[in-house]
Amino acid sequence: MESKIKVAAVSYLNTKPLLYGIENSKVISNIDLLLNYPSQLATSLKNGDIDMALLPVAAIKDIPGAEIVSDYGIASDGNVASVAIFSQVPMEEIETLFLDYQSRSSVKLAQVLIKQYWKKNIRLLPAGEDYIEKIKGKQSGVIIGDRALIHANEFAYAYDLASAWKSFTGMDFIFAAWVANKKLPKDFLQLFNEANASGLKHIDEVVAKNPFPYYDLKKYYTVNIKYYLDENKKEGMHRFLEMAEHED
Repeated sequence: MESKIKVAAVSYLNTKPLLYGIENSKVISNIDLLLNYPSQLATSLKNGDIDMALLPVAAIKDIPGAEIVSDYGIASDGNVASVAIFSQVPMEEIETLFLDYQSRSSVKLAQVLIKQYWKKNIRLLPAGEDYIEKIKGKQSGVIIGDRALIHANEFAYAYDLASAWKSFTGMDFIFAAWVANKKLPKDFLQLFNEANASGLKHIDEVVAKNPFPYYDLKKYYTVNIKYYLDENKKEGMHRFLEMAEHED
């Protein structure tokens, strides 16, 4: 019997349409599906613990042989709603920024924008688990995923990072893509791609399965997040990775 392909993703709401398609496709019989923080997926892929992951794009360059293997991922062409710098004071008054420990691409994007777009010299601090409580006064924080949607109304200012990237470069942004660092069967990848596409045809079912009082998930899935990684989005990704390299 062929061993199953180990596929990992995050359990955030933004992945639910893709996971719905995968879980309701015959491709699921070939998969061991695992869920983890985005920042931990890169280590698992690099170590060979998994075969494929919905990987933060900032991590791709650190994994030998890593390449994007699907037409689908997590992207935006403007306001993404769930990746932002939150603060109680305007950007010009911010002195400290806590960097969300769950993400890598979002943190790197924040660093690029602070330096090159807002042109600010802000003290960057790694965030502990309780860092959201410390966002007060001139201390700000990058919050991503479901927690960004949950806590958004608690802050006077929210600087959406995908929107700022669009204003800065005029380009779309890819946060995560399906990445593998080994050869996977062509027929599996085709089936996997079709499963992703299928999930996007069932947004109403996904919304119904995930009650969420903090934000309109129909809007989130159809307006804020763009799942198909077209050439514009890939161009934006390459531009981001070039800029991020200069920040390392």
